[in-house]
Amino acid sequence: MQVSVESLSNLERRMTVQVPAERIQEEVDRRLKSLVKRVRIDGFRPGKVPLKVVQKRYGEGVYQEVLGEILQSSYQEALAQERIIPAGTPDIEPQSMEAGQPLEYVATFEVFPEVQPADMSGAQIKRPQVEITEADVDKVIESLRKQRREWVDVERPAAEGDQVVVDFKGTLDGEAFEGGEAEDVPIELGQGRMIKDFEDQLPGVNPGEEKTIEVNFPEDYPAEHLAGRTAEFALTVKKVQEPSLPELNDEFAKAFGVEEGGMEKLREEVKNNMSREMGQAVKARVKDQVMDALLERNSVDLPSAIVQEEINRLREQTQSRYGMNQEGAPQLPDEQFKADAERRVGLGLVIREIVRQHDIKVDQDKVTAELEAMAAGYEDPQQVISYYRGNKQAMSGLEAMVLEQQVVEWVLAQCEVSDEPMSFDALMNPSQENQA
Repeated sequence: MQVSVESLSNLERRMTVQVPAERIQEEVDRRLKSLVKRVRIDGFRPGKVPLKVVQKRYGEGVYQEVLGEILQSSYQEALAQERIIPAGTPDIEPQSMEAGQPLEYVATFEVFPEVQPADMSGAQIKRPQVEITEADVDKVIESLRKQRREWVDVERPAAEGDQVVVDFKGTLDGEAFEGGEAEDVPIELGQGRMIKDFEDQLPGVNPGEEKTIEVNFPEDYPAEHLAGRTAEFALTVKKVQEPSLPELNDEFAKAFGVEEGGMEKLREEVKNNMSREMGQAVKARVKDQVMDALLERNSVDLPSAIVQEEINRLREQTQSRYGMNQEGAPQLPDEQFKADAERRVGLGLVIREIVRQHDIKVDQDKVTAELEAMAAGYEDPQQVISYYRGNKQAMSGLEAMVLEQQVVEWVLAQCEVSDEPMSFDALMNPSQENQA
């Protein structure tokens, strides 16, 4: 078998492969002789069909079958011969496939880049230092109260924090439109769950009031038939309600599974949960900084085929999450996922090379510790642990996560790490911190 390889760019290769005709014909002859013993053809006894008859009837089909198989197997042999690891699926263009002639084809593909991880010494990493205060616990308890609130009807104008229950009918240029009509819709004022121009006109309405409002839809509104247009909505205010929060007592604690110890025990459990969340958030913040530093110091050529595969994977996950995988649903564009895909592929290549060069192995003690920490947040931790231990795919994902964390620890050992005092809120809500 003859193989020649041409470099088209840093990553792209063109490989020409020629397979001798004898190799193909030998396999065709072997299969035809095997068919002689098995085929049934009228006029001949089983196993006594002449080879020439079998060749005439089945020769072309067998030849094409053998040709396809040898094309695939010879491609893998050629890669092994040239010590090439392709990145993604090749584009194979046949040059000669005639019977009696050598099989010749050209395979164009990308290869993985050579990666030499950069020195990470001097990279600045800030590790959040957080103390959970009683005020932080109070805030979570108050959030739990709100989760179990009840809505009580009131006879007064609606204000921020109230809930308004409305019927509405929307029209565009006097015509009803799809999705523009609903009954008994609860809208909590100040939560921003309705279009802003709609919700902003609800404070001050009274129970039983009927009114018509104009709503301007933003230019980037997801529904194209409404984007940038003004609609009229006929409103009927069915109810104005204010929240009634439960008292903080033993009954409240029992509602969250605390049978003994009352509010003191509930606060203790809440603080423990907050500590677990805090630990995970600190680890995530440090990891993000390490990954940013790795990308900043390691410029890597990215195989477009691998980036495209990652784009497709991210798109499939997103569309599945939002129920957009039904037949006929529009496909989200590549550009929406390209930056994230490039980041993931680039980091994957760098991390893989760090693992290889420094022979980093998964630490099973750390896997066990991570599994136990993750399971601790569930009602029955042992059930979660048993599930993972009995699920090879789940354990493989957990081990990959731990290996990545070990790489983070390896990088951190070279960086300059400083403590950054931070509140629990700022740690858990970085978007609010950035806005401030």
